[in-house]
Amino acid sequence: MRRRLINSTLAVVLVVIAVFGVSLVIVETRTISNSAQESVDSEALRLISVVESRLLGAERITPDVLAEQVDPTRYARVEIPGRPAIEVGERPTDSVLRSTETGEDGEKVTVEESRSAVTREVGRTLMIIGAVALLAIVSAVLLAVRQANRLTSPLTDLAETAERLGSGDPRPRHKRYGVTELDRVADVLDASAERIARMLTAERRLAADASHQLRTPLTALSMRIEEISVTDDPDTVKEEANIALTQVERLTDVVERLLTNARDPRTGSAVFFDLDEVVKQQIEEWRPAYRSAGRAVVCSGKQGLRAVGTPGAVAQVLAALIENSLMHGGGTVALRTRVTGNQVVIEVTDEGPGVPADLGARIFERTISGRNSTGIGLAVARDLAEADGGRLELLQQQPPVFALFLSRVAPAREEPERPVR
Repeated sequence: MRRRLINSTLAVVLVVIAVFGVSLVIVETRTISNSAQESVDSEALRLISVVESRLLGAERITPDVLAEQVDPTRYARVEIPGRPAIEVGERPTDSVLRSTETGEDGEKVTVEESRSAVTREVGRTLMIIGAVALLAIVSAVLLAVRQANRLTSPLTDLAETAERLGSGDPRPRHKRYGVTELDRVADVLDASAERIARMLTAERRLAADASHQLRTPLTALSMRIEEISVTDDPDTVKEEANIALTQVERLTDVVERLLTNARDPRTGSAVFFDLDEVVKQQIEEWRPAYRSAGRAVVCSGKQGLRAVGTPGAVAQVLAALIENSLMHGGGTVALRTRVTGNQVVIEVTDEGPGVPADLGARIFERTISGRNSTGIGLAVARDLAEADGGRLELLQQQPPVFALFLSRVAPAREEPERPVR
């Protein structure tokens, strides 16, 4: 491309020089020739005037007198009737410029000048025009090289950017070149880089979320299978198998939810649901794990509450909070349901040391954890809550109180609060 730009610019300059240079040479040649002819004519007129004035004054006309009136490079011949012809200067032998003037009494003056002087003047003019043309060509080449560099360097940068995108480096360069078209291409590449970066981030987040969210259901399922494998009681086997099937359904719901959030985090499937069932299901699912740890998980608060949201997502949020209390908290974990305004609130608290003061404002950020954990669970729980139109907050740090707020569906009648169980 660089060579094409230089060649095209040089071709345009050569055409312009050819058109205007030839025209200028023709005009200058004619101008110089006409100027030289006019000078010869003027000298012939002046010389005939001198001759006539001397004849009228009866003065002598000699070669010395006429030599003072004639250019030394020219030849002049004066013919007066009845007198010998007078010649001044050396007569040229090549092509000449000639002017002849005749006086009233028949005297005749001829002035001649060699065309070699005109040719030399034309040659000097052609040299000047040629020098200017050469300067124009050199300037055009330098300008073409500069312009080519200005255009090809950005294209090289854009090609490198595209190659980086193809190799998996989606960092935008945010570099502009002052050329509208090239800047437009750079804008498109930077936008593509940002989209690819978001896609890669979403994929990595999906992998992290999947590993975290699937861990708990798989652990609970494995515990149920272990219960089945160590018992010979058909009733126990049947009960544990039914619970395992329920957990498999929840595991399927978790996978579907993860895939839905990966496609569009704003996509929800909010419905009216019974909050008691979700809380009960979580208590039953986590009770064996807490029993194994020598701890307890209980629930209390208002019964018969209905909320707007996705039951599977709410279950995942509660599971993340209960697991967080199991891993980082202490004592009994309590789930309490209550109503505030037009919202339903599920609080999860424990008797542990609580959330460190320096982590309180950042507890829901990814990779932020007070212990040796991934720091993903609470961040995922918050995203799930917000996707359903709710919110997850830390109401109190010591002892820790996490609260999930959901839109409430007003019941036909209020039911009393459930006892702690």
